[in-house]
Amino acid sequence: MPRLSVTVITRNEAANIGAALQSVAWADEIVVVDSGSDDDTVAIARGFTPRVEVRAWPGYSAQKNHAASIASHDWILSIDADERVTPELAEEIRALLAREPGRRGYRIPRANWYLGRWIRSTDWYPDYQLRLYDRRAGRWNGRRVHESVTLSSDPGRLRHELQHYSYRDVAHHLSTIDRYTTLAAEQSHTEGRHASMFAVGTHPPFAFLRNYILRGGIRDGLPGLIVSALNAYYVFLKLAKLWDLERGGTRMPTA
Repeated sequence: MPRLSVTVITRNEAANIGAALQSVAWADEIVVVDSGSDDDTVAIARGFTPRVEVRAWPGYSAQKNHAASIASHDWILSIDADERVTPELAEEIRALLAREPGRRGYRIPRANWYLGRWIRSTDWYPDYQLRLYDRRAGRWNGRRVHESVTLSSDPGRLRHELQHYSYRDVAHHLSTIDRYTTLAAEQSHTEGRHASMFAVGTHPPFAFLRNYILRGGIRDGLPGLIVSALNAYYVFLKLAKLWDLERGGTRMPTA
């Protein structure tokens, strides 16, 4: 019967980390890798596990790969501090590991709590995340943002949801979009992608229609409209920043 290590990377997550770790208290081991929090994150984490390490920030994928590398067990469940494992998902994982799993990794559907409700529409749902995996067959892929596990074989899927408390409010959402689109634009620039006028002008409205109409954001009332609009804004800002990178960034005129 495989044993399970849960890994979490943190920085200034005192408001979230306790609930996250409480939701995985059933696991065989919890490993927390912190990147220099100046709040109570580390102290709170040490109330749940002795396996807390403070380490300089090398990037999302590198930190998550490090956390997996120092775990005691090969099967890893990686969660973020703003996520919660429901009792139903915990039971599904325990039942899976009670026998030798048929796959080397599993995608988990994720539901986002936003503006007072669970969003089960738009590009946000079911938002399958490959978080349960055998570290001998998978590693985080090194992307600057929206990193994921690259597995040596096809993953399976679990049925029960991972809960995600991603944004406190619209302002927090917008600040995250600004930070992530910078990383996404840098990643695209590194990969040799380009932002044309056609892409900047057409991809964002298509993203809005996909989110709001095709993927059912309209069913979630005003929150669904806001999510759809901000998802389209994410696409616009990423492409605009990519275009700016291609032209060498903004230069001040000379006198």
